[in-house]
Amino acid sequence: MFVNSNGYNLGVREDEVVVNDVDLPPWAKKPEDFVRINRMALESEFVSCQLHQWIDLIFGYKQRGPEAVRALNVFHYLTYEGSVNLDSITDPVLREIPETYFIRDSHTFLLTKDFIKAMEAQIQNFGQTPSQLLIEPHPPRSSAMHLCFLPQSPLMFKDQMQQDVIMVLKFPSNSPVTHVAANTLPHLTIPAVVTVTCSRLFAVNRWHNTVGLRGAPGYSLDQAHHLPIEMDPLIANNSGVNKRQITDLVDQSIQINAHCFVVTADNRYILICGFWDKSFRVYSTETGKLTQIVFGHWDVVTCLARSESYIGGDCYIVSGSRDATLLLWYWSGRHHIIGDNPNSSDYPAPRAVLTGHDHEVVCVSVCAELGLVISGAKEGPCLVHTITGDLLRALEGPENCLFPRLISVSSEGHCIIYYERGRFSNFSINGKLLAQMEINDSTRAILLSSDGQNLVTGGDNGVVEVWQACDFKQLYIYPGCDAGIRAMDLSHDQRTLITGMASGSIVAFNIDFNRWHYEHQNRY
Repeated sequence: MFVNSNGYNLGVREDEVVVNDVDLPPWAKKPEDFVRINRMALESEFVSCQLHQWIDLIFGYKQRGPEAVRALNVFHYLTYEGSVNLDSITDPVLREIPETYFIRDSHTFLLTKDFIKAMEAQIQNFGQTPSQLLIEPHPPRSSAMHLCFLPQSPLMFKDQMQQDVIMVLKFPSNSPVTHVAANTLPHLTIPAVVTVTCSRLFAVNRWHNTVGLRGAPGYSLDQAHHLPIEMDPLIANNSGVNKRQITDLVDQSIQINAHCFVVTADNRYILICGFWDKSFRVYSTETGKLTQIVFGHWDVVTCLARSESYIGGDCYIVSGSRDATLLLWYWSGRHHIIGDNPNSSDYPAPRAVLTGHDHEVVCVSVCAELGLVISGAKEGPCLVHTITGDLLRALEGPENCLFPRLISVSSEGHCIIYYERGRFSNFSINGKLLAQMEINDSTRAILLSSDGQNLVTGGDNGVVEVWQACDFKQLYIYPGCDAGIRAMDLSHDQRTLITGMASGSIVAFNIDFNRWHYEHQNRY
């Protein structure tokens, strides 16, 4: 809305300056900065703490009466709901009185045609006050600013409170952990961190919600002595490895990586690709048994991605293939299958076919909230499709950014793409390149915080780094690990980062994005 991207002729001002893009204040270098900083201000703790007072003025007890007078919140009487109903003035004589309205006494007057027109003009030009919804003060919103001053409150970061590394969990198998899925919500039947190794041995490692706030849902004092992740007993005891090993043959040319797996939001099923028969498959995490085989591609399926889940566990699944296409599928949380109909689960139909790539698809991300799929092929630009299959645009990277390998998209509409040889780009959803950087690490995993403000990266150097997503400003470097990072995910509360390592272990890090938040740094 601030950019005349279509080059319309908007005229010339009196000082002969051509009207074009909106002039921004000095603190915003570009329109994206203006939007981002305004969003940060409106979502800030300062605004959160004052929000109830605004509600009192506009919708609440300070809208009318003595409280409105005290708050200097009084407007022209015609703007208030119920003060006049133009449709109710049906008397034709009343509308036709030609003379100006006159006052009979200090309190009454006759409505005239001119006066009705004046009322209409008043309402059209100045609007009307909304309905009064509340007659008592609105309670303040719970905010971090309030909570951080409570005794022993761990919500806002205290440097002396937490170590960077919480725990290291070493699996008996030395196979690299190539996929990590932290579905840790307390209401799940089994809150867990599901891991999958390069040899396709998976583990359902129980999550103990020990890092939550006291009094928060899912927090229990009897678990406080536990470490947050408990190793899957079938793996720890070596007693039920047959229930955890995927033995079906994959195509020998497939390189097993994080893109080969998707775990459903309830931790009950794993979807795996790379099979020689051009399918991807669904397995139960409880029994390890195959529950569905899904065909649709003309060549080996090379990558999978899952959208955020709706209520009930429904979500989108996207599969990418060597046939240079992507297929969009629907996962039914009710029936635990791809497709809506359990009677036709043998041959489910994709919701959309996404075309446009010239080479094997290697990475993909899908956002149900935005209704978009962003994908990257072995070489060439990344493509943005709608979930109905329409190709919207290509994201042309800078020079030397030709081989995309990782994609992460925020619900705010920002797309982070990692290219080979340490190159990163940040695009707006309209295809504008917002920032770029180059680092000295072969990155294997990236993820964005839930608000899209922070980027976390990890790679062969074994170092987790945190960046500001909008401009790639480095915020923090965690102590280095003794092996490369292959995968990572965040717990539901955004307080724990779990990384899968090339040495066959997982590492849990304390992470608190508040710590790098501009308000926390300036105020706390």
